[in-house]
Parts: sequence; C-alpha cells; structure tokens
Amino acid sequence: METSTVPEKAPGRKSSPATIARIGVVVVALVAIALSSVAIARSAPGAGAVSRQRLKVLLDSESYSALKPGATISVTGSGTVEGTPNTVSFTIGINTTEPSAAAALSDNDAQVRRLEVTLLRHGVLRKDMQTSNLDISPDTNSSGAITGFTADDDLDVQMSNTAKAGAAIDAGAEVAGNGIDLYGISFSISNESSLLARARASAMANARAEAAQVAAGAGLQLGPVEKVTDEENAPSSSVPLFQATSSLGASVPIEAGQQSLSVKVSVVYELRS
Repeated sequence: METSTVPEKAPGRKSSPATIARIGVVVVALVAIALSSVAIARSAPGAGAVSRQRLKVLLDSESYSALKPGATISVTGSGTVEGTPNTVSFTIGINTTEPSAAAALSDNDAQVRRLEVTLLRHGVLRKDMQTSNLDISPDTNSSGAITGFTADDDLDVQMSNTAKAGAAIDAGAEVAGNGIDLYGISFSISNESSLLARARASAMANARAEAAQVAAGAGLQLGPVEKVTDEENAPSSSVPLFQATSSLGASVPIEAGQQSLSVKVSVVYELRS
C-alpha cells in the first residue's frame, strides 16, 4: 500500500503590529500637514492679493523708473467767455415788378435810393452800406409767356449802434412797402481781443489741470510745455430772417443778447519722473 506525500504550504508573511502602527502614524502626519496648509490658506485670504499688489507696485515702479527721455502727454483745454455784441449786420432790399425790364430797373433804382437816404438818416454810415445783389428776371404765366419783369436790389448794412437798428429797419420798411426783403440779421463784437485773451488764459489753465491730473495718476510730474496749438471759435448770435409784407408800424424790436467766445488749445507737456 502506497502512501502519498502532500507538500506543506509555505507560511504567508504577516505584518507585525509595530509596522502597522508606524504606517498609521505617517498617514496621520501627512493628513495633518495637508489640513494645516488648508487652514493657513483660509485664515489669510488676502495673502495672495497682497503678494499680487506688491508685484504690481514693483512692476509699476520699474516702469516709471524706466521712463524714456522725451516722453510727453497731449491734452486739450477749452475756455469760454461771454460779451455783449455792439455791432449788428443785416441785408435789406427792394424788389419791383413792371411790364418791361427797363421800367422795373428804373423803378427799383428810385426806391433803393430813397431806402439809402432813409438808412443814412437813422444812423447808418454810407461806408457801411454795400450792394450785395442786383437781379432782373422775367415773370411768366402757366403757359410760359412773359408777363413782366422783376428787379431786385439788396444792400448789406452794418450798424455800430445796435439800439438804433430797429428804428432803421422800420424806416426802411416804410419806404420799401410790400416790396421789401429783409434777412441775415446777425450780431458781433467789434473788438474781441480782450475777451479772447481771457478765454485763451482759461483754456490754458484747463489744459494744465487735466495734464497734471493724468500725470499724478501715473506717479509722474509735468515738465515744460513742448507745443501749443490755438484754435479760437467765435460764433455770432443771429435773428431768424423774415420778409415784411406791409408797414411794420412801431420800431422793430432787436435784441443783441450775449455772445459766447470760445477758445480751444492743444498742449503737449514733457513728463518727468
């Protein structure tokens, strides 16, 4: 009777209790370190922002310290002042219609001469009257046939006394009757030098204030002026045109109001660190 031999299994390796304890300690320590790091980060939420801010300051400081020679800043300043107009200008004319061109022109000439005399009597100087338009044109009916001719003669007038302008216009309308044309009334200031000087000074101060604000925001200072460009603008006040169709009666009310004079300057300043 044969007997079989069964090989014995090799005993498996078992971790000792001491080894398991050491591994546990290491794991706990790593977890504790990780949690500590998270806690520190949460307890100092501005730490990253502070670091970024310090970096920005350093970068900006580096940028400013490296300001290139000849660096400039360009700004635009404006200044406006108001003055009372002392000169009025307008265009006044007469149109006449007659069967023939010669008759229309002759009649128109006579009426314009009376108009000139009337204006002279009401404060207009002869040197301040100038013919601006003289026209003769045929009048036709719906069939195209000529029915007559119309002559039109206009005068450009300037008066240095605005208070008398209404009376002069009224007197002109009395002479011209229904054939009067009146348009282009405007006011101006004859001597703008002092007003423009004030506006220009205001514009330069405005430009410097703006340039200084921008430079200060960049941590820089303004140097001397490199270039100035002056652009003045003086708009005229105006009254809407109208055409008289009958006697105006009382003196026409004319109001000069106020006129604004504006100046713009473009200034280039040198920048300094």
